Amino acid sequence: MVTPDQQIRQRSTAWQRLEELIDRARGGIAQLSAAELQELGQLYRQTCTDLAIARRDYPDHLLTSYLNQLVARAHGVVYRYSLNEPQRIVTFFRFTLPQTFRATWPMTLVAAILLLLPAIAAFITTFRDPALGEVLIPGIEVLVDQIRAGEEWWLRINEGPAAATAEIMTNNINVAIRAFAGGVTFGLYTAYILVINGLLLGTVSGIAQRLDFAPNLWGFVVGHITLELSAIFIAGGAGLQLGWAILRPGLLSRRQALVVAGRRAVVLLIGCGLILIGAGLIEGFISPTGLPFIVKLIVSIGSGVLLYTYLLFSGHHR
Repeated sequence: MVTPDQQIRQRSTAWQRLEELIDRARGGIAQLSAAELQELGQLYRQTCTDLAIARRDYPDHLLTSYLNQLVARAHGVVYRYSLNEPQRIVTFFRFTLPQTFRATWPMTLVAAILLLLPAIAAFITTFRDPALGEVLIPGIEVLVDQIRAGEEWWLRINEGPAAATAEIMTNNINVAIRAFAGGVTFGLYTAYILVINGLLLGTVSGIAQRLDFAPNLWGFVVGHITLELSAIFIAGGAGLQLGWAILRPGLLSRRQALVVAGRRAVVLLIGCGLILIGAGLIEGFISPTGLPFIVKLIVSIGSGVLLYTYLLFSGHHR
């Protein structure tokens, strides 16, 4: 059996050459000479063979992901005029997105832990002493005053749900993009964004619980929280894997590892954007309404079941 490091030593020059030809052909294959077109075809076929070997011998290795991305890019160049845009979109949602989520789930889990552990700690701390909320989240006293007054600030969304939904989506997507982009800081800024959001969630919920405001708060939050947190976990995981590729590229070069992680991260970020659109619609049109708590809980659970059924069970075979 060929090992990953053996395959890299033997074939990395050919892969780099294929990348060069792909980059040159971005404007169309007319950018290449006849000899380069022939070379592109040969390298594409050889790399397909390399990918088949990698899938057989070490399917979960980072090298296999790199080769899969390289073959996909080369395929897009070689067969550019035989693959229409609708088919590419179907392929993305049917295979690429769920497969990428499953390939990167450990980092998504780490992102979830980085948010949830501070949230739990902040909840316990502020439930015991609401005054400590200002220490954890400077400026939180304005929100605390609203909670003390029993003010349900989210009801203002009912004054203009369409505009509010757009604002909510923009804010949530901004958080996801920051968590993703933080990967270039070796994942440190990504971790910071996750921890801060966890502290905010735990602080607000802890104070609300202590001041007997929790039923009001959770009556608003419960409908959209499953999708919203899922998107933040996935975006955070995308950012963390970028940082990990920089720190620990493994058998790949740092550039190759970053290319693989970057392409995965972009796929995940597109998915996060769509998830947050769904969360924003729920938050704008369902969460602030007077619907019974159980109805909102069913919406939350149902949307989560649909999301994870899709991510975990679709696109296993291409």
